[in-house]
Amino acid sequence: MMTGYHTYNSGMYSNYQDWRDVPALDAVPTIGQHFRNNGYYTAGAGKIFHYDQVDLEGWDDYYPSLTDPMPQDDFPETRPVNMPSFKYMYGMFDWGPLDISDEETADFETVSYIAEQLGKDHDKPFFLAAGIYRPHLPWYVPRKYFDRFPLESIRKPETLDDDVSDLGPVARELIARGGNYHEHVVEADQWERAVQGYLASISFADEMLGRLLKALEESPYADNTIVVVWSDHGWQLGEKRHWRKFALWENVIRTVLTIKVPKGLEKMPEGSANGTATTNLTSLLDIYPTLVDLCNLPERDDLDGVSLRSMLGNPLEDVPRPVISTYDYGSYSVRHGDWHYIRYIDDSEELYNLQEDPEEWRNLASDEGFAEVKRELAGFLPADPLDLPEVSLVELQEHHIPPFRSKEYFFSEERREWMRRFDSPED
Repeated sequence: MMTGYHTYNSGMYSNYQDWRDVPALDAVPTIGQHFRNNGYYTAGAGKIFHYDQVDLEGWDDYYPSLTDPMPQDDFPETRPVNMPSFKYMYGMFDWGPLDISDEETADFETVSYIAEQLGKDHDKPFFLAAGIYRPHLPWYVPRKYFDRFPLESIRKPETLDDDVSDLGPVARELIARGGNYHEHVVEADQWERAVQGYLASISFADEMLGRLLKALEESPYADNTIVVVWSDHGWQLGEKRHWRKFALWENVIRTVLTIKVPKGLEKMPEGSANGTATTNLTSLLDIYPTLVDLCNLPERDDLDGVSLRSMLGNPLEDVPRPVISTYDYGSYSVRHGDWHYIRYIDDSEELYNLQEDPEEWRNLASDEGFAEVKRELAGFLPADPLDLPEVSLVELQEHHIPPFRSKEYFFSEERREWMRRFDSPED
């Protein structure tokens, strides 16, 4: 989203890469750079890029600093709080209330910095970015947010006992990898507490967003500022016996995107049709070209998304299009209309009709009655995706799963050797 290039056109597929070392992105201006290069004051705070992978050229100012982009978060003295550790567990996979105020949290600092920017007199147009960290793990937020969701009121996600029976090898690996999170959550009787922690963290993030919007509303810029609210991915809380984000199912790839355009813009004099949701599919890749279009910046013909200007004016207009997501090299999700097609790097497939099966419980990929639907959706897959450049890989930690660099690597002995560690009994 920040470069405007899709993964298969850049080779930037994984958290375990440094985007600044990806050759195809070497000369590509980020969205912050493009605004800054065209006369905008740019400032940000918090988690915009992946932790310390900072865009040094994209910002005039950053909080806490360009080289230290995330305020210090408050953690419990003793961890984990609720989730017992297991071999290869991600250390942040935990949840629990903190006896602190909002003002003592990192996200409060992030919002305060952007609110201060909105309170200043600016002699240039500005591009501001607030990276609110929660609901990223760990789910540690002030106690009052946990209190909003009493444990006895928590409902676990709907699940199907044999939901994984019609899945292929790669999907099953995604479920079990990293030590099999679902098995350990259930064994530790933490499912409801985990859902509570997730909801509490979302509620906290909503509070921070509310503070930010209030600061805009009370600023001199309330009537001439475009607002974009987005989140980078969804989540699974035990659906398909899977936890976290690393997958291609609908509740992982579906996310938040809300855009408000004020009246008076040259390209959109009447502003956006506020308060109206669209059923059209969009992509986070659309944010970059949409803002370039609305702000009359020099157009970029190399961006992979599309401007949503027309849809913002008429969200009820039907705009059919496929939207492609990837997880590592060679595994794709295609969303088009009511359909969701997944093809993994080993060519195993899934096909779901989301209108009839919103939980994705019935994989129709092997049903010949849907062969034509599957062929149509497969036709949207990229014909010549870039491999993941090894030069961009960061050093893996013990619990990490090596990203699929290419089809050859996926089937290699090197990868099989790394993955064997997850098959061994716990120490």
